[in-house]
Amino acid sequence: MDPNLESKIKNLPDNPGVYQFLNDKGKVIYVGKAINLKNRVRSYFHSNVNSAKTLALVNKISDLQLIITDNEIEALVLENNLIKELKPRYNVNLKDDKSFPFIKVTKELFPRIYPTRRVVRDGSKYFGPYTDVKNMKSSLRMINQIFKIRSCRLDLTKENIEKKKFKVCLDYHIKKCDGPCESLITEFAYNEMVNEVIKLLKGKTDDLIKDLNLKMKAAVDSLNFEKAAEIRDKLTQLESISSRQKIVSDDLDDRDVIAVAHEGKDCACSIFNVRNGKLVGKKQLRLTSEEDEELSNLYSSAIKFYYNEFVEIPNEIIMQVEPAEPELLNEWLNLKGEKKVKFIVPKKGAIFSLMKMCSENAILQLKEIQIQKMKREGRVPHAVAALQRDLRLNILPRKIECFDISNLQGTDTVASMVVFEDGKPKKSLYRKFIIKSVDGPDDFSSMREVIGRRYSRLIDENGSLPELIMVDGGKGQLSSAVEILNELGFAKYNIIGLAKRLEEVFFPGQSDAASIPKTSSGLKLLQQVRDEAHRFAITFHRNRRGKRTIKTELTEIKGIGTGSAQKLLKELGSVGEIKNASLEKLVEVVGKQKAEIIKDYFAQSSN
Repeated sequence: MDPNLESKIKNLPDNPGVYQFLNDKGKVIYVGKAINLKNRVRSYFHSNVNSAKTLALVNKISDLQLIITDNEIEALVLENNLIKELKPRYNVNLKDDKSFPFIKVTKELFPRIYPTRRVVRDGSKYFGPYTDVKNMKSSLRMINQIFKIRSCRLDLTKENIEKKKFKVCLDYHIKKCDGPCESLITEFAYNEMVNEVIKLLKGKTDDLIKDLNLKMKAAVDSLNFEKAAEIRDKLTQLESISSRQKIVSDDLDDRDVIAVAHEGKDCACSIFNVRNGKLVGKKQLRLTSEEDEELSNLYSSAIKFYYNEFVEIPNEIIMQVEPAEPELLNEWLNLKGEKKVKFIVPKKGAIFSLMKMCSENAILQLKEIQIQKMKREGRVPHAVAALQRDLRLNILPRKIECFDISNLQGTDTVASMVVFEDGKPKKSLYRKFIIKSVDGPDDFSSMREVIGRRYSRLIDENGSLPELIMVDGGKGQLSSAVEILNELGFAKYNIIGLAKRLEEVFFPGQSDAASIPKTSSGLKLLQQVRDEAHRFAITFHRNRRGKRTIKTELTEIKGIGTGSAQKLLKELGSVGEIKNASLEKLVEVVGKQKAEIIKDYFAQSSN
């Protein structure tokens, strides 16, 4: 153990607080809290620790940091905030690092109601978080249909309204706003309507219906039939909403049902919001943890992540198992909600059935997470899948190696190998070959040499063949490649030849070319691979030929170096042009002395 760490462990205080374990790079890998830091931190370093997760954590601890608090509740809050901020590897973390949206009710004379991801401590009320954005938008649409809440951003202070700074907009004329900007509705009446919206957002639909029924009766009694008709229309819409909310319990208690499903490092959490016995909302969280994390710890983390500052805390929280440190969590929630909160683990009855339904939702969510993960890991571009179909391959051609030969009248013969992975060029794996055993323009023998060199080396390196080998050319090049692959001992491989003239695809042992639809994305991928191999080979051939030309012609002239030769070639284009150039032209490029040397050399050569 590091002496500095050992010294810190020996001098730990007895206070409550938060501890952070850091690795050798100074990164926080675990955050924990304790009522007694000395006892808790030292427990990690005992010889009788048998948890695989704890052992893996302890082996990576290089340093320790402490934050002392006044009590364990403060430590819990600080721990939760640090985990959200730092996302340490060995803690249970909230997977979705983006902030979830809330519905905000502003603290203004005439409040506005709108969605936001930015929570500001300005006295406004926030409802959420909404883990499903569609659900939030649906709630806002419903509010706008039923209530005449202003949509403008005007600064409606008493002073501005009295000065008559604003005029009503289109919303007033189409009866979507009551015109607070021109004092056409009182502050009291408007805020009474806002309180009705708040009841709806809290899931108290039935309570709101009862209140509105009383208001409608009072309006009728006072002969205000227009107001009564307006309330009646609200009631019709609210009763329609209430009828769609599923009744899940006979009592009228407010409760949240939390279910966790986990496998490996993936963890799904489903939360049902039950108000007045009706299921009014559903939230989903995605957590990540180490593989052997205990279920009680997952429930504890889910509670801490979900019940943030702006989430309504119910009277009861229903779970499959009791969370870790239930007394501490209960005390924390009691302080936040300013009421008694009970943890319940049902064994039978209606609440147990509700718990089971929530658990099935969590399992379904976990399966969806796993399916999406598998899709990401095994995601295949459409062109690669189309190529497998077109060539009738038994495996996806995720890695393609393509070979091309390039020469000019049999001189400076070279070959290129380009590699495509998942339909994209992998330039770090490209290779160039100088053909050594072939004299003259013999593409078949050149292909045999380069295939032999490439795959004999692959055998030496214990590498595996690509899913598809491709040669640029027809039956002759393909036959040469197949012959050498068989000699090297390869039995199972996929190889094709692509001829340039008619874009014909040849298979080993078949005399006729295969037919691939001209519009197929698979054929387009083959053409892209072939063209890239050709480009790479031509570039290599030109560079090699250019170097040879400089070396054998111009640099043999005494007094002419590589720099001067390159200048001449760049300016005049070729050795032939240099030979036929006038003395004046050569003087412009390399000066009088070197120009005379070059003219004398070519004059002697021609003689």
